[in-house]
Amino acid sequence: MSDALPPEFALIAKYFRPLAGPGSLNLSDDAAFLTPPPGRDLVLTADAMVGGVHFLPDDPPDMVGRKLLRVNLSDLAAKGATPLGYLMTVSTPRDTPEAWFAGFASGLAQDQAEFGVTLLGGDTTSTPGPISLSLTIIGHVAPGMAVHRAGARDGDGIWVTGTIGDGALGLAVATGRLADPSGFLLDRYRLPQPRVGLAIGRVASAGMDVSDGLVQDLGHICRASGLGAVIQAARVPLSPQARAAGEAWLETCLTGGDDYELLLAVPPAREAALLQAATARGIPVTRIGGFHSGPPHVMVRAANGEPLALTKGGWSHF
Repeated sequence: MSDALPPEFALIAKYFRPLAGPGSLNLSDDAAFLTPPPGRDLVLTADAMVGGVHFLPDDPPDMVGRKLLRVNLSDLAAKGATPLGYLMTVSTPRDTPEAWFAGFASGLAQDQAEFGVTLLGGDTTSTPGPISLSLTIIGHVAPGMAVHRAGARDGDGIWVTGTIGDGALGLAVATGRLADPSGFLLDRYRLPQPRVGLAIGRVASAGMDVSDGLVQDLGHICRASGLGAVIQAARVPLSPQARAAGEAWLETCLTGGDDYELLLAVPPAREAALLQAATARGIPVTRIGGFHSGPPHVMVRAANGEPLALTKGGWSHF
């Protein structure tokens, strides 16, 4: 009998074992063991990415790996949690070249170093296609300090980090529907910027990250909190590149998704604390509207104060 590793285990040993950290048992067992920091609550979240849906076939594999990790880091950031480790499943067609795995693992390694997180374990399988990826990330937060979708209050301001719409416009660039001379929008689509480390636990009464579109995700907070919301389209922060795309792309910016910015409900008395926390991390924040008592509905108002008619609410996974 040969002592050589079967192909699946050889691939794991070559590309994924170098990513493994404490508790992973060097990826040599069927489970990982994890001890949370003393006095902290665990926070767990999972996201999947499917080729042709969440990334394009010609996207660089290192960018695919980094985006997979970053969209999960963004969920932790929205809870005010600190990353700890992650589990991952990778399903690829049998003819996937080894160079793809090398690039994918290289991207993960780069962001593991940046965000202080390591691989705990997972699974690799073959599939008829397309490439399907899933990542479950584990973080920790002080007891009672996690930010939830529910909890917004009448009079809270609606705040967002960064700029909105770049990811959706970047997809339009990637599919040939929009020009992007600087490459900025395409990069924003391929490489989200999770707002890990922004201290929102004592500041935001509710929040989440913007993954499926600003309007749709705000609607989730409204339903969970039992409130209505009004946002002023003119206040929504757009990058210079998004503004250059023109007014015709405004609805895409408001509903397109893939922003991975934070969407927060902040009481007026805590706005100064938010600004201080954001300044400490070098993260821009903008107040774009407010919550009010009433049915859980999102109203978008144009610059003239009139309701802005939108043809869609946001991204749908089905």
